[in-house]
Order: sequence, then C-alpha cells, then structure tokens
Amino acid sequence: MTDLSIVVPLYNEEDNVPLLHAAISGALADFPRVYEVVLVDDGSKDATFDAAVALVRRDPRVRVVKFRGNYGQTAAMAAGIREARGDIIVTMDGDLQNDPLDIPDMIRLIDEGHDIVVGWRKKRQDGGMRVFVSKVANRIMARLMGVAVRDSGCSLKAFRSILIKQLPMYGEMHRFIPALSRLAGARLAQVEVRHHPRQFGVSKYGFSRIYKVMLDIISIRVLLSYVRRPMAWPRLLIALVTALGIAAVIAAVVNGGIALPMLAIGSLLLSLGLFLLGWAVIGQMLASLSDNVSSFAILGAKLSNAIRHEGEER
Repeated sequence: MTDLSIVVPLYNEEDNVPLLHAAISGALADFPRVYEVVLVDDGSKDATFDAAVALVRRDPRVRVVKFRGNYGQTAAMAAGIREARGDIIVTMDGDLQNDPLDIPDMIRLIDEGHDIVVGWRKKRQDGGMRVFVSKVANRIMARLMGVAVRDSGCSLKAFRSILIKQLPMYGEMHRFIPALSRLAGARLAQVEVRHHPRQFGVSKYGFSRIYKVMLDIISIRVLLSYVRRPMAWPRLLIALVTALGIAAVIAAVVNGGIALPMLAIGSLLLSLGLFLLGWAVIGQMLASLSDNVSSFAILGAKLSNAIRHEGEER
C-alpha cells in the first residue's frame, strides 16, 4: 500500500534528475509512510530518460513513464497522476526550483482535512516580466472563475487522490486544478513554499504559453457557465429568431401584397427557432451524460463520502 506519490514531469532535465532524487530522499528521510516517485519523461531530447532509469535500479520507490514525443507539462502530469498509487499525490517541477522540504507540511494540511494544498511562491526566483505576467493571469483567473488562488502556476501542490483523478486535464489545465477543485466543493489551503533559482538547463516557459492560458481560461469559464445554466446561452437567440418569425407572419397577413415572400421568411425563421430549441435541449441532455461535465457535480459527493469514511475509521 502506497500512501504518497510524488509526480514529476521532466523535459530535458538530465542534470537535475539525480539532484532532484537526492533532494526528495533527504526531505522524506524521516517520513513515516510509504511513498513513491513517478518521473514522467515528456519526450526529452537529452539523457533525461537514462538518468531516470538509473534511479530505478538504485531505488525501488522510483517509477518512470516515457512519452514518445513532447506533449506538454499537463499531459505529462496527467500521465503521472494516472499511474500514481498513493492516497495523496504531490506534483512538482523537475528543475529544482520547487523544494521537496515543503512536502511534509503540505501532507500535514491534507491530514488536517484539506483536499488540496497549493504552494505559493511568495519570494519567486524568476525574471521580473515572467512574475508580472503570472500575477496578471492569477488576477484574471480569480475574477472570471470566482476563486482566489495566489499562485495557480506553482506546480508544487498536494491532492487527495480521489480528487485529482476525477478532474479532466488538457491544454494548460494543471494551472486551473485548484479553482476547479474549489468549485467542486473541495477544501483548499494555500501555503507559502520555497522557490530556488534554476541552476541547470533552460526554462521551458515562454510567452507563447500566455495565449494558451488565456484561451483555457475562456473555455473553462464558458464550460462552467454552461453547466450552471445550460439553457441560458441559446435562449436569447431562440427568442430573437422566434420573434422575427412571428413578426414576419403577421406582416404577411396584414400586407396581402407581399404575403407569399414574407410568409416564407416567417416560416423559415419559426422553423429555425424550433431547430435551435431542439438543439439546446439535446445539448443539455448530452451535457448531463458527459463524464467531463458531470464530474464536477459527482466529485463533491465522492469527496464527502471519502472523508466521512476516513473519519469513521479513525
């Protein structure tokens, strides 16, 4: 039985892999529970995979997942989470900027009843522009999603396994896990964590990621809005088209001289209104059956049951 899984996505981090393993081992030397380290090689072009495999031979707690190509941090993180066996899952970067010494404190907060613990890099060791963009993105996410997370971009997070395995992940979704979890009823804690300058390799975060993050913010906001009020989006359009159709039919009756063309336009608009209404109803039915959409409603009940069961066992 594994109590804790540490999931680390890696991309061209050959120099950092041995040091990362040493840092994790040192931080958890007195950890009283069984843990594993899941390293996910996201199609590295250097010797990252070989360095990770070398650790497996020395430490049976290390497991390695390899991608054939580079699919991005979220995909690598999702693969590691899927393979993780622990009741608690911790995610972190593989560039040594996150500090494993913060992991025991995060686990302690999970034990106190929180479902997710998010790291806050208060003294962040990155370039000024990158920090500025991150702060702007955090403010936008807080405003649009209604959940204030100080540092959504911090990869150092701890989750109950039953929580994180239920959430769909794509694009840059790993940034939105805290907000989505909170909206699902999860109990969230934020804790200040250490942050170190990068020593080896180069950063994989460029400004090209900004537009991807913004698109994901918009898409998630639209999804959440649709889940809460499925009929609100098409309602105005249906009402407008139907009103125009009725007006056209009335005009056809009043003005006999142009009755045929106006009647045809009115009939077309009324048919379009009925079609849109049917489309909206079908969309609502599909949404209720979709795993990705319904998971937000189901997750709250699962968390409550899991926590209640743990309380009874204690």
